[in-house]
Amino acid sequence: MIFPERVVSVGPGDRVLEVGPGLSPHPKATVLLDLEYDDEEAYLRQVGQKQLTERPHGVVTYKGGRFPFETKEFDYTICAQVLEHVEDVPAFLSEVFRVSRRGYIEYPTIYYEYLYNFFVHRQLLRMKEGVLLYLPKSETQLEKFIGVQRGFHRSLELGHDSFVVALRPIMFEGFEWNGPFEVRKALSIDELVVSSDSVPPAARAADATHTPLIARIWRRLLRLRQMAGNG
Repeated sequence: MIFPERVVSVGPGDRVLEVGPGLSPHPKATVLLDLEYDDEEAYLRQVGQKQLTERPHGVVTYKGGRFPFETKEFDYTICAQVLEHVEDVPAFLSEVFRVSRRGYIEYPTIYYEYLYNFFVHRQLLRMKEGVLLYLPKSETQLEKFIGVQRGFHRSLELGHDSFVVALRPIMFEGFEWNGPFEVRKALSIDELVVSSDSVPPAARAADATHTPLIARIWRRLLRLRQMAGNG
């Protein structure tokens, strides 16, 4: 989870579900829901026996589709870094809304996907004016930049994540919800882009401290643009 501090509405005694918890489930989650693995022993090694014993109901697995819970069985549902993996976003969220009264959702934005394009991520997402927009990556041209994306992907594997950390507010979105909201497919990739005003001030300050080499490159690019405009 990128923004754990945004999970603020869990009350004492609330029954909390976390969907797709991975290796670091939220400490307030009482029930974990994950996809059923073909190799159950390998799955237990991955999540760890500690998860199973520390939570009242351990880990519940399912084959996808309808969640194995009753309607409004939970007070709060956490769904962090999961929605981008889902094939049918409206159907998945309808199940989240069915089993829970409120919750928290988090996912990477188009800016993160444009750079890193993890192949296991199927959807581009953005919350805009109370509507969650989604667009399957298969319907975009992101794959044309796969050579560049592999380089950025490798940089993350080697620990070069300061850029992502500095730009968290535009690289990821995370928000609490208190009832079902509208979900629709984006008409184009343009709907998923946020204003440059969303870039955090610290990033702007960093841009102003270019090394002399980078400053020279920028000046050259500006001159080339001016020449192209005059031509």
